[in-house]
Amino acid sequence: MKVAIVNDMPMAVEALRRALAFEPAHQVIWVASNGAEAVSKCAEDTPDLILMDLIMPVMDGVEATRRIMAETPCAIVIVTVDRKQNVHRVFEAMGHGALDVVDTPAVGAGDAREAAAPLLRKILNIGWLIGQQRPGASKSVAAPLREASQRSGLVAIGSSAGGPAALEVLLKGLPRGFGASIVLVQHVDQVFAAGMAEWLASASGLPVRLAREGEPPQPGQVLLAGTNHHIRLLQGGQLAYTAEPVNEIYRPSIDVFFESVARYWNGDAVGVLLTGMGRDGAQGLKLMRQRGFLTIAQDQSSSAVYGMPKAAAAIDAAVEIRPLERIAGRLMELFAK
Repeated sequence: MKVAIVNDMPMAVEALRRALAFEPAHQVIWVASNGAEAVSKCAEDTPDLILMDLIMPVMDGVEATRRIMAETPCAIVIVTVDRKQNVHRVFEAMGHGALDVVDTPAVGAGDAREAAAPLLRKILNIGWLIGQQRPGASKSVAAPLREASQRSGLVAIGSSAGGPAALEVLLKGLPRGFGASIVLVQHVDQVFAAGMAEWLASASGLPVRLAREGEPPQPGQVLLAGTNHHIRLLQGGQLAYTAEPVNEIYRPSIDVFFESVARYWNGDAVGVLLTGMGRDGAQGLKLMRQRGFLTIAQDQSSSAVYGMPKAAAAIDAAVEIRPLERIAGRLMELFAK
């Protein structure tokens, strides 16, 4: 994979180079010391992946991500030394299309290969995302089981690249006391999930928190998948985290959650698939449509990355394709008290 590094700290650049050297297939094609230089170099030689710092002179990583995704889009991972301090910048960059975030590998502390492992694992997953082909065959939906008695509606939302900003817009359009339960599945590492929930709660004014093992979705509550395991709905209506399927590269997987909703949710439900790279969520959304639930995909013009919604549209999984700013209003029509 052709990799570019954008970082103004020589020690951080060296740490990233050393980490990448453990995988000979990765080639560093250029290094930029600020965002403006990165935008220029990316236009001349677009890499497969950019490892983007957040805090830099001239132009920071958030603005550089926005510019690159608008002009010469490619996969971007945010690399930071202090994720807690920079949590708002992290999600702002992800809102512009950055795919993921990872800590800068430690230099001179313990085993170097072990320190490089989290970054290399992210890059491996992104390689799959860029070139992955998912089976197109449709799956059959088992007859829904009626033992659970959900008395309210459920909105199941999936998002990836560009998702944090899209979720902020959507949630801001909903009032406190919204009449349905909301469960969010966003592709984000578990170390950033709690920060994302706090950020969404602050930005939207709605009660957003991490979903807990064994709890049912609750009306008026926004629950975010909070681990690197998948989240699914169980037969009794509770939420659970599971490592299966272990070979699923998207963690948490939107498909896994949507498929469980199609199988076990007995009330009204809406599936919403937002911006993101790859195909995760498309097959699950189709299963929800086959079950008779309303399914909505974000349109191309309002998507930071038109991958997942495009995949859903291609297999006729979405009943409606809507601009982001019109999705909350549609949910209000369906679940107004």
